[in-house]
Amino acid sequence: MKQLICLFENNRYSNLHPLVYLRPVYDLLCGILTLREKAELYFPNAQIILHSRNYLEDLIKVRYPKNKINQSNHDSITFINGRLLINSKIAKIIAHMPNNHAFYNNDEIIAVKTSKATYQKINKNDILDFQNIDSSKEIIDAKLLNYPWELVNLNGEEIKSDFKNLVKKSKINFTSHKSVVIINKKSVFINKGARIGAFTVLDASDGPIYIGKNVEIFPHVIIKGPVYIGDNTIVKSHTSIYQNTSIGKFCKVGGEIVNSIIHSYSNKQHEGFLGHSYLGSWVNIGAGTINSNLKNNYGNIDVHLNGHLVNTESQFVGLIMGDHSKTAINTMFNTGTVVGVSCNIFGPGFPPKYIPSFSWGGSDWLRTYNISKCKEVAKLVMKRRGVELSAVEESLFDKIFELTKNERRN
Repeated sequence: MKQLICLFENNRYSNLHPLVYLRPVYDLLCGILTLREKAELYFPNAQIILHSRNYLEDLIKVRYPKNKINQSNHDSITFINGRLLINSKIAKIIAHMPNNHAFYNNDEIIAVKTSKATYQKINKNDILDFQNIDSSKEIIDAKLLNYPWELVNLNGEEIKSDFKNLVKKSKINFTSHKSVVIINKKSVFINKGARIGAFTVLDASDGPIYIGKNVEIFPHVIIKGPVYIGDNTIVKSHTSIYQNTSIGKFCKVGGEIVNSIIHSYSNKQHEGFLGHSYLGSWVNIGAGTINSNLKNNYGNIDVHLNGHLVNTESQFVGLIMGDHSKTAINTMFNTGTVVGVSCNIFGPGFPPKYIPSFSWGGSDWLRTYNISKCKEVAKLVMKRRGVELSAVEESLFDKIFELTKNERRN
């Protein structure tokens, strides 16, 4: 019988807001793969159950029709924290864990193997709470992702790790001009249908470069690995993509990008700097938009999160932006700025370092972005890419609008 694994969310998912309002924590991208895809990679013969907050259940059922969602009829289940940055060592430990045993990192559960009866007992709320289950406990060294900037800081190493697992042999299968320069070819993977423009440089001397299917790279582009570019993405001329950057599928990018993660279907296709940042899906960054990622005094950067100021313990933190948000031309963001879901930011000067979901405005004022207008714009934007805003997704806009109302009041 197949091993049964359940990826679950616990009560610390909110530390990854605003990136997880419209997705479970295990659907966050870090490297080439999402956290869920990494679990599937390391447990290829397992049956994967997905647990999520209740309001995301219908969405996940649509996205992953082959997976069971928030249910199980099996007697033995291995639960894995959805925020676990899994690797081969941890996967091996979890694969051989005994029944009624739990692995912890400090005070937080990494994984636990328990029974169907226990699952039914604790699966009564949006999150699973294993604190009072009857099991033996063991402390192991494992990485749980607690904040958005941690995904950014670890992205380069994850690109290297994912590349090693996915690419068994270098592949350069593309149409290009003879002037294209590839440095360290053994660490470059270019999938079928990709087109590389003249005078482009792919430099994998410090880390691998993975370019997906049907990617189009215009002439005069510099890419310095480790870098991942997803299927069907377009890279505009004179773009510089520097190390530790992941760009999802169906994106359009331009300007200067370094040490950042951009989820699928987002655009940053004009001049402007994006550094040490994390953008959700369906984001559009206007021409000339820039962000700061380093304070003038070179000190650690504080970030506003869930009503509290959090010391990131990092010198470099840029912009964190939720799904469906947009900026006008020449927008400027200070270090460690957080922008919620479906915001429209414009105007001179630096806007606040924390902008609640469904906000409209900039440095001078912020107003609530009408929810009907938000959904109308989302439908138009998605239609341009041949994607329909489903009834399930539309209802999520209303749900998140309600969940974030106190943020806008404050």
